[in-house]
Amino acid sequence: MLTPQLSDLSTAVSVLSAMITPAILILASGSILNTTSTRLIRAHDRLRHLSDQIQTLVTSGLDDEFTRERRELLFVLLQTVTRRARILQRAMTQLYLAIGVFVLTSIVIGFLALTRYNVAWISLIFGFIGAMLLLSASVFLIWESRLAVASTRVETEFVFRWGSKHLRGPAKK
Repeated sequence: MLTPQLSDLSTAVSVLSAMITPAILILASGSILNTTSTRLIRAHDRLRHLSDQIQTLVTSGLDDEFTRERRELLFVLLQTVTRRARILQRAMTQLYLAIGVFVLTSIVIGFLALTRYNVAWISLIFGFIGAMLLLSASVFLIWESRLAVASTRVETEFVFRWGSKHLRGPAKK
């Protein structure tokens, strides 16, 4: 038998509606988490690629100006992609926590509706915590994307600088 609070259909529907709201936030967090996971995989792939390039340059035995500058660039890019991977991992942690808190919010809403406890503010607190975690993850993702763009800019500037030297050819005497 239903408790008195859930005896009529409109009350049950409003409780279910309240429980669905966190589910939408769970879906949004999961979608962002999926994208972040892909970004982290790409950062790891980039890290491995840079490591291979550094190893090739170091073992080549070459020590001309281009090789030295390229090696320097690769170490800078390696540091940047390592920072990006750490930031993405933090964002993923925040997103997992947000999903957990949104699930908890939905459970609390249902629990409070089934019991006679009049402490609905608890579900609001969990909802706010989940939203703050989602916001925090978003800030981490913005930070990481700015690092990715900066890294691309540094690498592009290197290519343009050396490409323009090559196009001009050797200096004439």
